[in-house]
Amino acid sequence: MTNLRIGVMYDRDWAPEDLPGFARQAEALGVDDLWVVEDLGWNGGVSAAAVALGATERLRVGIGITPAPLRSPALLAMELATLARVFPGRLVAGIGHGVREWMVSVGVAPRSPLALLEETITAVRALLRGEPVRLEGREVRLDGVQLVHPPAEPPPVVAGVVRPRSLELSGRVADGTLIAEGHGPRDLENTRVLTTKGGAGPGHTLTVLSFCCVGEDPDQVAQTLHPHTQGHGTWLGRPQEEVFTVSGKPAQAAEQLHELRTAGADTVVLRIMGPEPLQQLEAVLKALGR
Repeated sequence: MTNLRIGVMYDRDWAPEDLPGFARQAEALGVDDLWVVEDLGWNGGVSAAAVALGATERLRVGIGITPAPLRSPALLAMELATLARVFPGRLVAGIGHGVREWMVSVGVAPRSPLALLEETITAVRALLRGEPVRLEGREVRLDGVQLVHPPAEPPPVVAGVVRPRSLELSGRVADGTLIAEGHGPRDLENTRVLTTKGGAGPGHTLTVLSFCCVGEDPDQVAQTLHPHTQGHGTWLGRPQEEVFTVSGKPAQAAEQLHELRTAGADTVVLRIMGPEPLQQLEAVLKALGR
């Protein structure tokens, strides 16, 4: 499938000590990306990205996503710059609002999530370009901060967002948009409309996370996906049967990836459910002719 990047997520429930081996095996299978997760109480996204980058040679590693309220923009830019200098061209930095309840639980919920995300992304991107940043925003204050070692090739900063105003914000200030699991081709078309309304140009990328379960037994596949699609349907406010997945037999999964590409996806990151995730990944890549 021409020009579609295929990634795999290292699920937040998998032990961090197994990440290096998984990353090496995924790279050997020929996947383009590996994405790590930063959810409150699980693993640190920047440290996990460093582990995956250090264990591999060519994989692009994405952070999906750092919650803006948990991170000082200056510190986040410092961390990202370090990785981008050591592993040039191999990092994508995702930043999002964070789960509101989680942010409340640690005392960092912003007064204006939209302002915080816009100011954070704007500041981080400027710092990564090596610029001095002075910002007196609604949520972020920086007084002449500048990186001593900015990367020669700043990593793309993408916004992990869902709702319409946030998607417009992403089009306005980010290099790309990261779309949560469960969104299908029609959602991507709507996302393009909203990010373009916000000001996104042709270079603004769409990265789509997708639940994935591949197997020959359709009942087993459905049973494996059920708790995930059910919970996500509730979160998205849509019936469970409308939660998009890349699933079924390998040929079916390949066709669903084609649908996402046709709808505008630049990268699809598979969040693989069920046993033997690397075997499932290999089956999908073979079905794609890779």
